[in-house]
Amino acid sequence: MLPVVDKPAIQYVVEEAVGAGLDDVLLITGRSKQSIENHFDRAYELEEALHAKEDWGKLEKVRQSSELSTMHYVRQGDPKGLGHAVLCAAQHVGHEPFAVLLGDDLIDPGDPLLKRMIEVREQFGGSVIALMEVDPDEVSLYGCAAIEATDADDVALITGLVEKPLKEEAPSNWAVIGRYVCDPDVFEVLRETPPGRGGEIQLTDALMTLAAKGEVRGVLFRGRRYDTGNKQEYLRTMVEFASKRDDLAPEFIPWLRTFLQQFPEQ
Repeated sequence: MLPVVDKPAIQYVVEEAVGAGLDDVLLITGRSKQSIENHFDRAYELEEALHAKEDWGKLEKVRQSSELSTMHYVRQGDPKGLGHAVLCAAQHVGHEPFAVLLGDDLIDPGDPLLKRMIEVREQFGGSVIALMEVDPDEVSLYGCAAIEATDADDVALITGLVEKPLKEEAPSNWAVIGRYVCDPDVFEVLRETPPGRGGEIQLTDALMTLAAKGEVRGVLFRGRRYDTGNKQEYLRTMVEFASKRDDLAPEFIPWLRTFLQQFPEQ
């Protein structure tokens, strides 16, 4: 629910899913997360007040979040890792392919990553993960993939995955970021996957099993990604998103230039 300009980060993620053609969204939540459910619900009292004031612009913005998609919610209960969170969705998803979008990873709306991943899934079947090239010194922060090139410049066959490897043990510097398009077979693998690092069930471990069968591909993402879970990245995200807004940029960018003149040595 961290705000990015004037919307919580989770709304950008839901908008990304909807923009890729997905109209049924399940949020896996936990204790004390009612604010997320409330955000995507109707705010009748506020809507009535804005309607009475004939403030149609604000009324449209208030209604936007509740009209994005069909929303569902499941509580994870114990925080047992991303793989466990995905398992919580099994009954809702059934036997259909599905996408997993992590709430603290934002993809720039101008870079249709998820749409491309769905295209790759439709072409090859199996599961598809998003990969982004990172500095070798940062590979220990991510799951990293061993890859083989394919005929498509932005698609690789995944031959192995390592969760947060040491720099010298990483199979590449292509890191797994928070977008997945999964075959429903992943549920059965997750049920048999023992807890890994930190006592958590890792989605990466289940995908490793499927990769060994040649059933996982990666989309090599060269666009813009924002990690709102990192303080520096969050601040940069705020500045970048505000600078791209037609209603904010004309005043914000000149102010920012003037403000930065106070720090000529940095």
